[in-house]
Amino acid sequence: QVQLVESGGGLVQAGGSLRLSCTVSGSIFRDNVMSWYRQAPGKQRELVAGITSGGSTNYADSVKGRFTISRDNAKNTVYLQMNSLKPEDTAVYYCNVWYSYYSDEIDYWGQGTQVSVSS
Repeated sequence: QVQLVESGGGLVQAGGSLRLSCTVSGSIFRDNVMSWYRQAPGKQRELVAGITSGGSTNYADSVKGRFTISRDNAKNTVYLQMNSLKPEDTAVYYCNVWYSYYSDEIDYWGQGTQVSVSS
């Protein structure tokens, strides 16, 4: 049974920082992509940032230069350091793990953690 447990959300003023963590328990394929998505009220879920097992990263244009994704493969944990937060960053943030195993595509989601940024 694979579980993703997120932590680190909260309420912060604009310009502040938060660090999200997501730890994966259970057995997953070593070569995977760990990502953070977010969903604001009334909007579709969107990719924030992703990182491969080898450390390659990608970011949404809206967070480039402000957010940093990293991972600790030994701990099966992915982090999202969020700096210079803006009110438009307010959303539920979800952790995701994706990998391809033979012809199957497998992904798992966390339960989400609320990030609220006040102006």
